[in-house]
Amino acid sequence: MIQLHQQEPGWELYRSFLGILQEGSLSGAARALGLTQPTVGRHLDALERGIGQSLFVRSQHGLSPTRVAEALRPYAESLAATSAALLRVAASQGADATGTVRITASEVIAVEVLPPILTRLRATHPGLSIELTPSNRVENLLLRDADIAVRMVSPSQAALIARRVGNVELGLYARQSYLDLHGTPPDLAALEKHTLIGFDQETPFMRAIIATLPFLKRSLFALRTDSDLARIAMLRAGFGIGICQVGLARREPDLVRLFPDQVAPQLDTWLAMHEDLRHSPCCQAAFAALYQGLLEYVSPP
Repeated sequence: MIQLHQQEPGWELYRSFLGILQEGSLSGAARALGLTQPTVGRHLDALERGIGQSLFVRSQHGLSPTRVAEALRPYAESLAATSAALLRVAASQGADATGTVRITASEVIAVEVLPPILTRLRATHPGLSIELTPSNRVENLLLRDADIAVRMVSPSQAALIARRVGNVELGLYARQSYLDLHGTPPDLAALEKHTLIGFDQETPFMRAIIATLPFLKRSLFALRTDSDLARIAMLRAGFGIGICQVGLARREPDLVRLFPDQVAPQLDTWLAMHEDLRHSPCCQAAFAALYQGLLEYVSPP
């Protein structure tokens, strides 16, 4: 059991500890944190004395975290996220939407859908700064990894404000140049003879998609990647046939939808925010703009 010695270590010690974990050396952590290397070293020594445990194994190749350090990592990351959230909230207090709001969304939504929405938001509220995190990982809003999240699953935490946007429809597409060269498959069974674009690792999300589209077998994919953006890029390049959000495909006149009556899975889309941020002008403005923009994306006129 870790026991604290003397007084409880200050946050700056955990900040330096996390910096070393992320950078792998005292010098790297010092550069990342804007501190001197001796200062980071003193912080590490003080933290190790404070908890009575060694946190790193020192070698000529740098610092390797011990089992204790790895056990402390998620808590240090949580402290960092909370500290950043505290500063964002403090900077955003006031009557106007000024300050910083941190938004997370899937790679595709963040890169392909949010840019015009956030551009309009910034034009309306020029005092607003935006931190955008494209990630397919479900960020923990309760730990303040982000202020607002666009999610393709219904939020389950009770301490969140959540609003359903609607369904993002997926479809099976191919570029017209591919179909001109290889022909249009007459039915789903004929896809086995075509060049398919698909996933590499079978994630829970992919398993859910496969359950509705059993013909999508990994062994049939001529190109496998777990990057949604890479799959879309390959689809646009005419590499083969793959899944794409219908809203994105509408913008691409060269993309042809195949079997729309048979292949039309839905992604339930939500917007979520920590309830403590309901009175933040920044977050209120961003939440409203995101909701309206995403609603237009999923339900075009």
